[in-house]
Amino acid sequence: MTQPEQNDHRPLAGIRVLELGTYIAGPFCATVLAEFGAEVIKLELPGIGDPCRRYGSASPAPDASFMFLSEGRNKKSVTLDLRTPEGAELAKRLVAQVDVVVENFQPGTMERWGLGWEVLRADNPRLVMARISAYGQTGPMSTQPGFGRIAIAFGGLGYITGYPDRAPTSPGTATLADYMSGLFAANGILLALRVRDQTGKGQCVDMALYEAVFRILDETAPVYAATGKIRERSGPASHNSVPHSNYPTADGRWISIACTNDVIFSRLAAATGHPELAGDGKWGTYQQRRADEDAVNAYVADWTGSRRREDIQEICQRFEVPCGPIYSIAEIFEDEQYAARGNLLRVADERIGSVVVPNTVPRLSDTPGGVDTLGPTLGQHTAEILENLLGINPDELADLAANRVI
Repeated sequence: MTQPEQNDHRPLAGIRVLELGTYIAGPFCATVLAEFGAEVIKLELPGIGDPCRRYGSASPAPDASFMFLSEGRNKKSVTLDLRTPEGAELAKRLVAQVDVVVENFQPGTMERWGLGWEVLRADNPRLVMARISAYGQTGPMSTQPGFGRIAIAFGGLGYITGYPDRAPTSPGTATLADYMSGLFAANGILLALRVRDQTGKGQCVDMALYEAVFRILDETAPVYAATGKIRERSGPASHNSVPHSNYPTADGRWISIACTNDVIFSRLAAATGHPELAGDGKWGTYQQRRADEDAVNAYVADWTGSRRREDIQEICQRFEVPCGPIYSIAEIFEDEQYAARGNLLRVADERIGSVVVPNTVPRLSDTPGGVDTLGPTLGQHTAEILENLLGINPDELADLAANRVI
């Protein structure tokens, strides 16, 4: 196995990843690894590429949407048709040269191509393979297709999102499930690499889109198991705290206020000029506020509705009440906190000048991640990778291209 490119002193320098994924879940998993130094080789269908190249808003780049430019960061693009025997064989040879494989095809697809887990681990016992799919690799629904919106529905989040008298909605973006499952899978890869360091043996990471959604439903499962209570939609309000919602402001904006206990509510009561409502007052305990939830939220809404958002923020800050503005993306671009943390990163790109993308997270003090390049052009690194890793000469590359294998 040849050594991967080193990437400064980032924590995953020396790890090579082969990405066999499309759209978001699998590719985002690999993106997280790439941001922190892994060399990520993205395999794409010749002439077509990842459909994410055309997903979302078009950019001036001819073969990359803004979505792909951002989420394809730090990767190398190699075209290879895995549906052909020659392409599958080349992929197997590449697997022998990598530490990690990430794929998010429907279960059974990799096996049909002769690239299933058992085959790949036999050739590379140290391999860590992450498999992300709608329903996981096992179970009666494992072979069914699915996307983020379906995972949000099946995972239970869709049911509790929205207002009680309206249809369930998606929580902001249907791709939430893809991003979360990508993060969980990346975490699984790091755990498996840790075990491999100790044992020399790789393993498979099996992640379902719906499982990432189900995992974040806080107390919904244990409460139902214990009491039979089904959590219903409640609009912006919280089930566990009152007041804990989004409130209008006098300048036509919105603000979130979160009182998670009686002490914080006492601060809010003082901030609104009526400290007698807390403590021994009528809303001093959570039980009292919950029993009178509509009146409590109406009281807070009346208070916020008579003030500008920035004035509410100043008052809440003074009284140590957690609050925050509900930002549009335009306001995010103007915010001092985002600027101070460097959350918006402008990356130069020779195709279109530059693009602003979300910066890497989390923030490491000594070995931070980084964004070196945006999503590559289709097949940009095919010759480089196949020549350097597999020793394929230019004549062979020409034959593979003529046969549409690459």
